[in-house]
Amino acid sequence: MVGVNGLLWHGRLESHLVIEEVEVAPPQKNEIRLKILFTALCHTDVYFWEAKGQTPLFPRIFGHEAGGVVESVGEGVTDLQPGDHVLPVFTGECKECPHCKSEESNMSDLLRINTDRGVMINDEKSRFSVNGKPIYHFLGTSTFSEYTVVHVGCVAKINSAAPLEKVCVLSCGISTGLGATINVAKPKKGQSIAVFGLGAVGLGAVTGARIAGASRIIGVDMNPSRLEEARKFGCTEFVNPKDHKKPVQQVIAEMTNGGVDRSVECTGSVQAMISAFECVHDGWGVAVLVGVPNKDDEFKTHPINFLTERTLKGTFFGNFKPRSDIPNVVEKYMKNELDLQLEKFITHSVPFSEINKAFDYMLKGEGLRCIIRMEG
Repeated sequence: MVGVNGLLWHGRLESHLVIEEVEVAPPQKNEIRLKILFTALCHTDVYFWEAKGQTPLFPRIFGHEAGGVVESVGEGVTDLQPGDHVLPVFTGECKECPHCKSEESNMSDLLRINTDRGVMINDEKSRFSVNGKPIYHFLGTSTFSEYTVVHVGCVAKINSAAPLEKVCVLSCGISTGLGATINVAKPKKGQSIAVFGLGAVGLGAVTGARIAGASRIIGVDMNPSRLEEARKFGCTEFVNPKDHKKPVQQVIAEMTNGGVDRSVECTGSVQAMISAFECVHDGWGVAVLVGVPNKDDEFKTHPINFLTERTLKGTFFGNFKPRSDIPNVVEKYMKNELDLQLEKFITHSVPFSEINKAFDYMLKGEGLRCIIRMEG
């Protein structure tokens, strides 16, 4: 397949990025080739583009939050066929390993998230090329391309009636935040929760807290402009660490008579992670880490915080199993069984030819999710 448009990173922090023509090879064993219809920009794409403490791998096609249609399938693919609507997901589900068979994990031995891998698992080669030279993949998805090749275990087949331009955001950020709360933190009705970081992932966590029936939802962010937006999603209170001389965990502990019952960190800041853990109540408090830290960061806290019966957990993709769980989340959204309100997360929309606008919105902190229309 020649002449497909893709957005390539060459390792330069350019002010504007250029769309180039790439060749996308046919899918091989256990792979599918997708026609991407809608994709969104997640901050993780910028984070790895800038290679902040991560292994740089260029030239590369980024993008991992998207929705599309199966164009063709490779050998051994039996549960998908051309025309199926799917969401590609950055961490997969092989359904065969101990992790996939466990009710407690979504970390597939074969398909778990791997930020350093730039090739396909089957033959350790890329399916993208420009003038015969290979272009690296990103998170097994590379959705900033009109067509992409993905392992069959990294796509969730969804109801074809679902609006792809909305449910595409469930393939990463919103599901990650939502699942971090309802699957991992698991606040009980009437409990309190603090959410650190009120971007799209954090507001997904706030949504999960609201769905779970939390009585106090404290949003923590250093950007005061996010206060009103957070209230629309369910935050009952707002704390800006910059407004206080003492550590924010102390502020929250004083607000809540000893600490919140649950906390979810969605920033990637190791200091926010420490604060999220230290602000939960002793005896039963649970803190969940979601953000991706710098490669060289270290988490430091006094062991007494564990001995006094606080629990620290981590999660990728909100502990959702992509193939098993995400189709059900989409169904519940369509039937209004989950008060997700995906429309609130989508603040901008641009054609692929204007994808630089999406980067501008994100880098300026404007809006939550910008949908990039691959056609038109």
